[in-house]
This record gives sequence, C-alpha cells and structure tokens, in this order.
Amino acid sequence: MSADTTPTSSPPSSAATPAPHRLSAAAWALRIQFFVSGALFATWGVHVPTVKAHYGLGEQSLALAMLASGVGALLALTQAGRVVARFGPRGVAGVTGVLCATGVSLLIVPSAYLGLVLLLALFGATASLFDVAINAEASEIEHLAARPLMSGFHAMFSLGGMVGAGVGSLLPLLGWAPQTHLLLACGTGVALIVGACAAMLKMRTEAGEKQPLSLPRGVLALIGTLAALGLIAEGAMYDWSVLFMKQERASDASVSALGYASFSLAMALGRFGGDWVRARVAPVPLMVASGLLAAAGMATALLVPVAEAGLLGFALVGLGLSNVVPVLFSAASKMPGVSAAHGIAAVSSLGYLGMMAGPPLIGMIAEHSSLTAGLSCVVFFALIMATSANRALGVTQRRPAAGAPAGAAN
Repeated sequence: MSADTTPTSSPPSSAATPAPHRLSAAAWALRIQFFVSGALFATWGVHVPTVKAHYGLGEQSLALAMLASGVGALLALTQAGRVVARFGPRGVAGVTGVLCATGVSLLIVPSAYLGLVLLLALFGATASLFDVAINAEASEIEHLAARPLMSGFHAMFSLGGMVGAGVGSLLPLLGWAPQTHLLLACGTGVALIVGACAAMLKMRTEAGEKQPLSLPRGVLALIGTLAALGLIAEGAMYDWSVLFMKQERASDASVSALGYASFSLAMALGRFGGDWVRARVAPVPLMVASGLLAAAGMATALLVPVAEAGLLGFALVGLGLSNVVPVLFSAASKMPGVSAAHGIAAVSSLGYLGMMAGPPLIGMIAEHSSLTAGLSCVVFFALIMATSANRALGVTQRRPAAGAPAGAAN
C-alpha cells in the first residue's frame, strides 16, 4: 500500500503549538519517513522477479501471494485508527516501520510458498499501519504550518521509490547478491526510521466519528471509483513493471529495475510540482490531461517492443498519475452535503480496494494470456479517468489554498 491510499480522518491534536524550529525538524523527519516507505516498496518491486524465481511461481501464484499483502493491510486498517489514537503516530511509525523493513529483508529466506504468503501478509499489515501513522502526523504538521505540504510529503514517497529502484539497478552490476541488497535496504531503513522518529512530534489523535463508514453513492462513488482505477494503475507499476521489462523485453536485471525507477522519478517530479500545477489548472482539465498522458505512456511501453520505449512509457505513466489522487481527494472534500472527512475517507476506502485488487487481477490475466495483456488494463482505466473527469469533478468548486506560508515547516 502506498502513502496515497491511507484513509484520512481528523488531524491529530497536540498539546501546544511547537516552536518553529521544532516544527521544521518534525517536517523533515516526516519527509524521511515517507522516503523510506517509498524505498521499501521499491525494493519489493525490484525483487518481484527474484521472488518469482526463488519460489518457482507462475504469475497467478505470485498474484495470490500479492493478494495476501492486501488482505493483511485491509485487516490492519480496521484497527489503524484505534492503534494510532492509543500510541500516537510517532510510536506506531517506529514499531511498524521497523517491522516493515525487517519483512523486506526476509523476502527470499523461506523456502515454502506458505512462508512467502505469511510474510507478505505481515508486510502489508505493517506497511499500512506505517502509512496511517505518517499521514496522521502529516495532517497535523500541515495544519500547524498553515500552508499546503501534503503533496511534498507524498513526493518524498515517490523519490524514495526512485532511489530504491535505482539502487536495485546498480547493485547487480557490482556483483551484489539479492539477499545482500535486501539486508542493506533493511538496515538503512531501520536506521532512518528510528532516527526520524526521534524528531517527530509527540501527539495523540482525537477519537474519530462513531458512525460507521458507509459506501459512497452517486458522484462520490464515481470519484472513489476513479481513485481505485488510478491506484490500480499505480499498483501495477509497483508490482509488475520490473517483471515486464525482464520477461517481455528480455532486459537484464539492471535495466529491468530502471522501469520502476523511471516511473517513480516522473511521479516524484509531478508531485513536487503538484501544488504549483493545481493552483493554475482547474481539476477537470487536469484530470483529463492526466488520464490521457498515462494511457499514452502505457500504450507506448506495451506496443513499442524495445526497452527504451518501456522506460519512456513508464515515466509518462508516472507523470500522468502523479496528481490524480490529490485532485480526487480534494474534490471529495468539497462534495455538497458531505463532510470533508467523510468524503475523503469514502474515496480512500474505494481507492485502497483498487490498490489491493489491481495487481492480482493483472497477474491472473497474465497467467492466462500475457503480462502485456494484463498491463493493457492500465490503458483502459486511464482512459476512463479522462472521459469521466467532467462528470466526477464538475460539481465541485475550486477554493483557495491553505493559509499563507508560516515559514516554520520548510
């Protein structure tokens, strides 16, 4: 689960507003946490072919193992709000971040398929709790800084993915064994997580609304569906891009890893500039352009049978998808007759289901046809996002961004 898919609730509360230097330190610590989260996901993505070979799996068996990660995350999310409220974002991020990194180091240690399934279930559970914790702190820091910061935090997730995939591409050229890379990723991740936790704000979350989250209806359901489609496409890149380059384009391990890296770099750049773009382009045309760009990029990667086209295509997909989630979540928070918290939470829930179900769906199609056929779903889903943008977003009104910069969380 990526940081983009965490259900949003009321921001946590702190006892007092921290001093500017303390808030700035906490913001940078949180950026490190998002970076590590992205790097750990990238490390898993880079080693999908390694895992496939180690356990001797077909695409369908691999897809089912990935589904175990989604199930673990879904079960953990049912208790995430309560856990974060009890122990605070800093404590939850520290424990679950370390467990998540440890899980990555063990990916090819078991010899039995059941061991992989259990390990991925644990990875999904700890990664989702880690995401909830750092997003809870991000909401509070953005509130205290009185200016938009969330896109920048999420950009660090993409940057971490790019760096993690880049390292995964470089180390095979240096003769490093896969297990050595996994141990390096774990050790580095644990060190950064523990160090960053020391600078995070100490806070507790308020109790959430008592009413259960109902399924969204009408336009809100359409917004949630578009979020699910966007996150299916994003999840496909995380889990299948490296294997596509290796299997469909016959690339070596180093070039294959660059498929994920190109996607993550483009998404990071799109998110770093996301607040600037969203201030100048209305939601509907931005969503249309995003969907068309992602569809064109995926079509390029699938139809042009050279590795360079795959790398370019994945980069265009990343750029196209980079602002989809911020636009949809913003629209959900402005739905008439629906509270911002309920709207975002409803869309988040559908988006997460897409993130969970997408990669296994693509794997099952690949098992019975080809990975190229499976990934063609990304083209179809991106076109749906573009053609449905006006219906989904036309009812919302643009509103000014958050208050003037406070200069404390730079």
